[in-house]
Amino acid sequence: MCAEATRIACDVLVVGAGITGTVTARELSRAGADVVLVDRFDVGTQGSGYNAGSLHLQIQHAPFRERGEAWARAYAPATALLRAGCDGWAALADELGVDLEVDTPGGVLVAETEAQLRDVERKVAIEREQGLDVELLDRDGLRRVAPYVSDRMAGGELCRGEGKASALIAAPALARDAQRHGTRLRRHTDVTAIARDGDGFEVLTSNGSIRARRVVSAGGVDAGRITAMVGRPLPITGEAIQASVTEPVAPLVRHLVYFAGDMLTLKQSAVGTVLIGGGWPAALDPGSGRPAVSPASLDANLGVARRVVPAVANVRLVRTWAGFVNATADWLPVIDELPDVPGFFVGAFPYMGFTAGPVVGRELAALALDRTPEHDLTPFAVDRF
Repeated sequence: MCAEATRIACDVLVVGAGITGTVTARELSRAGADVVLVDRFDVGTQGSGYNAGSLHLQIQHAPFRERGEAWARAYAPATALLRAGCDGWAALADELGVDLEVDTPGGVLVAETEAQLRDVERKVAIEREQGLDVELLDRDGLRRVAPYVSDRMAGGELCRGEGKASALIAAPALARDAQRHGTRLRRHTDVTAIARDGDGFEVLTSNGSIRARRVVSAGGVDAGRITAMVGRPLPITGEAIQASVTEPVAPLVRHLVYFAGDMLTLKQSAVGTVLIGGGWPAALDPGSGRPAVSPASLDANLGVARRVVPAVANVRLVRTWAGFVNATADWLPVIDELPDVPGFFVGAFPYMGFTAGPVVGRELAALALDRTPEHDLTPFAVDRF
């Protein structure tokens, strides 16, 4: 909030200026609501900016292997949101008139052994039930689709529609467009307390107070901290992970690449850099509690990348960074109005919030406007906790 302002009022206060929050604010402002968007840091500088920009559709292999087929089938409502999220990215680029570097050539899950390939085959069957366009690949099929993958790999899966977008460009572009439609953006504004005030809320921040008729908590790992201020803490946690980027090189990797044998995501950006991640844990700085790069995780992550795509061994690493990603115990998102706090809404999609941001933001806006959501949000209700 500007230094001279001590109290402002709005229809809807949106907390969190990542992808979900900026989409929410933009949709609300386009509908004519008076919106204030706040972030304790800056636009897109937390989970929405720390991530590597992957657009996911397929059921993630690690939780599938650990939790089993029953969990994967129960994940179907989240799969539907991811599909809508991927569709939303292409639409956003057109609406904003900004190159968000959206590219969806497909994702390739690589299996090194026949045992891993059998696990992939079981997952593919469930994904087909959920409407995904997936193909099981034998050794020759993998060579045909992804010739850059190591010859030692036994096969894998092609999931059409997966890909990437620019995590650096997206949230700032959405925030600018939200402002063009009337959203008031307040950077470096930390919400410190929220109290019910008549038919709305009085929100105290590090830069003054905001009187809001409705509040949307879309702050990723902070979403539960914000709901706790109105007496409803939620088990939305934060996990510290890290990712890396290389120098720009000639076209090398066409798809979003995963590995069935260990944690890996690998893809090449529009400018030629190779982004390497997969959820490897970062360290925590003992003084600040902020994420810090773990050399052990970096070494392991790069080792897996070289194992799957040998040519990356010849590419120089430029940067590694760490950040928090939000998480829930069941991997399902939270999108709901707090049952005991009317007018207070929360939205968080664990692990793959960048992909789902466009649709989660639209659904939160619909709830705040008393409109019917696009999807059945029952599986994502707060009262499941």
